[in-house]
Amino acid sequence: MALPLIPNQIARRLFLARHALAEPPAGPATGEALRGLIGRIGFVQIDSIATVGRAHDMILFARRQSYRPGGLAPLIERNRQLWEHWTHDASVLPVEVFPHWHHRFTDNRARLAERWTGWQRPGFEAKFDEVLQQIADHGPVSAAEAAGDEGAARKKGGWWDWHPAKAALEYLWHCGALAVTRRENFRKIYDLTERVIPDALRAERPEREVTVDWACRSALDRLGFASAREIAAYWQAISADEAKTWCQAALERGELARAEIEGHAGQIRAAFLWPDTLRDTPPEPPGRIRVLSPFDPALRDRSRAEFLFGFFYRIEIYVPAAKRQYGYYVFPLLEGDRLIGRLDAKAHRDAGALRVSGFWPEPGIRLGAGRRTRLEAEMDRLARFSGCDRVEFLPGWDRGPG
Repeated sequence: MALPLIPNQIARRLFLARHALAEPPAGPATGEALRGLIGRIGFVQIDSIATVGRAHDMILFARRQSYRPGGLAPLIERNRQLWEHWTHDASVLPVEVFPHWHHRFTDNRARLAERWTGWQRPGFEAKFDEVLQQIADHGPVSAAEAAGDEGAARKKGGWWDWHPAKAALEYLWHCGALAVTRRENFRKIYDLTERVIPDALRAERPEREVTVDWACRSALDRLGFASAREIAAYWQAISADEAKTWCQAALERGELARAEIEGHAGQIRAAFLWPDTLRDTPPEPPGRIRVLSPFDPALRDRSRAEFLFGFFYRIEIYVPAAKRQYGYYVFPLLEGDRLIGRLDAKAHRDAGALRVSGFWPEPGIRLGAGRRTRLEAEMDRLARFSGCDRVEFLPGWDRGPG
């Protein structure tokens, strides 16, 4: 029996709706409203690069343009409704998912101890009790504070060459003994987990099969449709084999359905989805232009973005300037249900200017009068968000044909 087909435009709209990108970016962006938004999209990746704004701030601004940098802090530091840990990368997550991280902590204890023994400087294991006692007695610390004078005197190295105290802190964080209580100038401040995570959540220890079931269901809720590999990759909390087994069992129980998903060029992939999704009529996203972070949850899976939108994206920060195709850190642009190009922009806050040095449209996209007006309006909004009072379009910024 042939599988039902979801046309590409409907598939794109389904996916964007699940990521809160198919509605006007309006409404409150503090307190419970902000916590609810993050719960809806699952997580917000953290990144230190701030050419315009940090990744987590830009992700939230794209969905709620009343959001301002620093808006996450009260929910992390005071209300403890959010916490920071690892999905595919460092992320801010709803605190209620914490119990499912116990399995990750257990896996990390063995995996990281083996890997880091060869990569890190000798002696980081000997620091475990010392840094735990230091935090217990004197309160939260940064890596620099834990390392003391010895760490300050060392030449700064990469993650593979941390000071033993820094390596110990990171190991204990990955293994659940420590939690990030806050950040100061983007530096992690570590505390004992029992001082950060509510007791009831720390005490809850679901069986592995419960976590597998949660990971699959919650991922599919946020993806709309997915392969077993995509489901496993969403939280990176379970293996692809576990996701495949779960999907097959749910399919046999009649809980899941399968469909063919049409890609941007007419290519077809089979995917799992909830039966109700086949009856969904996703909304048409507003036609305004939005600037997305390269780490936006909608773009995290690069192959999925290429399949649905025909949008090939790679970050070029580690590519020598002369070899870059676009720029150091360019931003994908979303217009309605299409990714229409990429933008090279940087906030020069000392001069009060957001400077746009490049716009590269996707094939078939032209910067006509209407689209130019929408782009300029979004640049004005982005300038205010980034702490600038004006936009400067540099000579030659429009890299489109004609």
